[in-house]
Amino acid sequence: MISFVGAGPGDKELITVKGMNILAEADCIIYAGSLVNPALLDYAKEGCAIHNSATMTLEEVLAVMVENEERGLHTARLHTGDPSLYGAIKEQFDQLQQLDIKWEVIPGVSSFSGAAAALNSEYTPAGISQTLIITRMEGRTPVPEREKIVNLAKSQSSMCIFLSSSMLEDLSAKLIEGGYSADTPAAIVYKVTWPDEKIFRTTLADLAKVGAENKISKTALILVGDFLGDDYERSFLYHPEFTTEFRQGKSSHA
Repeated sequence: MISFVGAGPGDKELITVKGMNILAEADCIIYAGSLVNPALLDYAKEGCAIHNSATMTLEEVLAVMVENEERGLHTARLHTGDPSLYGAIKEQFDQLQQLDIKWEVIPGVSSFSGAAAALNSEYTPAGISQTLIITRMEGRTPVPEREKIVNLAKSQSSMCIFLSSSMLEDLSAKLIEGGYSADTPAAIVYKVTWPDEKIFRTTLADLAKVGAENKISKTALILVGDFLGDDYERSFLYHPEFTTEFRQGKSSHA
């Protein structure tokens, strides 16, 4: 069995209990060393084989998996955050399926959740935004035309942008071109939940300047939207006049 495990955003305690248990019982751990906190390897049992996939190709990763399967060993494939986001797991699944090797996926806490927590923010406050866009700037990995930043910005929804902290000037320009105002609140969250986490609150107009001043060029999320401000409407969820399946609302005229 191959277990794809979400490592969480960085803090070793933000892995799920199930993920931690799998690391503790695995015979081999292949971890994304460029992104995963190595402190998570403290959960590995004595004698567990450790491989850093940052120095490996897909073919080399698969070779380790296949060898372990032939030996009846359990492999944990440790991905940063949640494996379903920018984890390049589909190509691994397809190869394993062709080889008739079984796998499972253990979801993890994504860094976009960690960033909201670090900022004491909510992506979907009533009256501000009910949509969160998770995306990235185009780099070596192309982005479909309909998903380019300038097009996504038209909705002016809450946005969390991955893998783009080295392109802040271009990012800011495209977000403003797409519809956000220059004074839209923004935040740079560097290595969220790690011991050296850093948070910089700014606006779209000053995003590139703040990034350059603080030498941010990788391992950071960019958050954009009015959800980072102070204005919002009260939610009906716990409003005393709102009736739910579990509670009868009280009239304001009673």
